[in-house]
Amino acid sequence: MNIPIIKVIAGLSGAGKTTWICQQIRDIVSAEKVIYFCPGTGNVPIDQTRIATEFPELNIFGDGQEIEFLHHIPTANSVYVELGSYLELKTISKILDHLTYRAIAIIPPDLQNSEYDSWANEIIHGAPVPTITVENLWRVETTGQVIDENSLDEFWYEITHNAYGTVTRAKAIFDVNDGRSLYCDFVAGVPKIDFLELNLPRYLEGRPQRFSGIEIVGKNLDETTLKATLSDCCLSESLISQYQQQVQQILLEGEEV
Repeated sequence: MNIPIIKVIAGLSGAGKTTWICQQIRDIVSAEKVIYFCPGTGNVPIDQTRIATEFPELNIFGDGQEIEFLHHIPTANSVYVELGSYLELKTISKILDHLTYRAIAIIPPDLQNSEYDSWANEIIHGAPVPTITVENLWRVETTGQVIDENSLDEFWYEITHNAYGTVTRAKAIFDVNDGRSLYCDFVAGVPKIDFLELNLPRYLEGRPQRFSGIEIVGKNLDETTLKATLSDCCLSESLISQYQQQVQQILLEGEEV
């Protein structure tokens, strides 16, 4: 059985694991078959969704698809496995069983004497993220919800300025009122970036039937207030319909010009 090189990427939250993987995939010849597997994300597959929009030909697997993932490995040219910082490093040995892999750690430049030193075959210095002990991982799936974009701006500002606790990493994908799907990304200590519009068609017919959700990593998170504030940002059925009709009319008028 021909087994391709399996690269397992691990590191602190926000250090740049997904970014590094995307850079590697962009450099791969288009004819090659690439597999991406990200265990531990449950029903909030933010990274898988983001990668799928940029690389639609990629074979992507998540929780519950371990057997299918292993079955497809021999058919691939390259295999990337991304381990979330909340998973133990030994998790991958259980998943890959007897298969050989190359362990790559992406960590802050100032992180020394960590568990990654003895685990990794290769260490890459990524973003200078804080190395505080993470106590909370808050995830919420919002599929079917539409977020008011102005409210999202305020909510994200509050998240990134520690209004709900000390946040080291926050990422999300939200459908907003003009039908677009936005990727939101924050890493403490790294310059803030604007929301990224994903390469997806505008959803202008009822509640979106595609994934959306949010994940926050940090300490002393006020999860009750986070959930309530997020709920306040979501639009009612009537407002969703109203916004969608307005956007459809604007787009129609633009086509007629």
